[in-house]
Amino acid sequence: MKSADELAVDELMDRYFDGLYHSDSTVLRTVFHPALAYVNATAGNHEFMDIDAYMTRIDNREPPAVRGEKRNESVDRVTLTGRQMGLVEARMTMMGRDYQDLLTLIHTDDGWKVITKVFAYQEKG
Repeated sequence: MKSADELAVDELMDRYFDGLYHSDSTVLRTVFHPALAYVNATAGNHEFMDIDAYMTRIDNREPPAVRGEKRNESVDRVTLTGRQMGLVEARMTMMGRDYQDLLTLIHTDDGWKVITKVFAYQEKG
């Protein structure tokens, strides 16, 4: 049986995937901590953004849902260290790319939030 924290992280990840699929920055702002660090670790395409720059990018792209892309996402591993921090390893395919995410979580007064998003992708061939 899952703990309350594990269930909360499951719900957080549902919102994460929904927000990305629908390019919904309002939903994603409920997932991310206001001090989010966004890091693209893809070779040759390193990028670093704060939450506002990342949400602007989200708002300006055509959602995968509008293009009719099939959802393909998974949470590969969740590790919680006490009630203060955790790590989620997740994968998803969208916009012609396979993404691998490492999401660092912290527990706040508002529940679990993603404080860092480090990811890399490969173009689908």
